[in-house]
Parts: sequence; structure tokens; C-alpha cells
Amino acid sequence: VQLQASGGGLVQAGGSLRLSCAASGLTFSNLGMGWRRQAPGKEREFVAAISWSDDSTYYADSVKGRFTISRDNAKNTVYLQMNSLKPEDTAVYYCAASYWATGRYMSMSGATNYWGRGTLVTVSS
Repeated sequence: VQLQASGGGLVQAGGSLRLSCAASGLTFSNLGMGWRRQAPGKEREFVAAISWSDDSTYYADSVKGRFTISRDNAKNTVYLQMNSLKPEDTAVYYCAASYWATGRYMSMSGATNYWGRGTLVTVSS
């Protein structure tokens, strides 16, 4: 089981980045997928998730309207398009997966079955 996240980097405030997470060793189409992030000195927090069944999405209020999560089952990959980035979006972003999970369920603490390694996003002011 492997979740490989990529796409992080340094960007100026107002800029955009797209994160990707490729899954292997799992039946991707049965997975709810999501992203969480952890800023220095803070707890890991929910960012966005997409349901396994109907591609419905769920977002944290702090990113709603700026971030978009999507998935490509043919490529076993989930994406997080991040626009209008702010310095407070700076964090390590982690890909998360849970079998047969809705987006809302994945927003709950302890809902994640599988974690990927993080990718660092740094937004400069």
C-alpha cells in the first residue's frame, strides 16, 4: 500500500499549486480520498476530501472556494488544485485514504486508514 504525494513547492501569495497523490496496492475506486495538512507547531487538520462512490466533495471552511479536489480513477490519482494561496496555507500536505468513505466522513478525526508521505507547500507573503 503506497500513497505518493507530489507537487509541493514555494509559491508567492495569490499563486497556485496542484498537488497529486498516486495510489498503488489499493483498489482505488473503492477509496475515499482526501488531504490533510500540518503547519509548524500545529495539529494536523482536514483540508478536503472526495467520496469513493459519487465524487462528492467536502472542504474545510478555510479553503472553500480556493481549493478543488478531484480524482482520476483510471490513473489511481487524486488531485488538489490550490488557488489564491495565502501564507497561512503553508504546511506539509498529506494524502489520506479510507475504504468506502464519503468526503464528510474523511473530515472526521481518525477516519483515515492510509497515509502518504507529506509534500511541503510554502507560501511567501
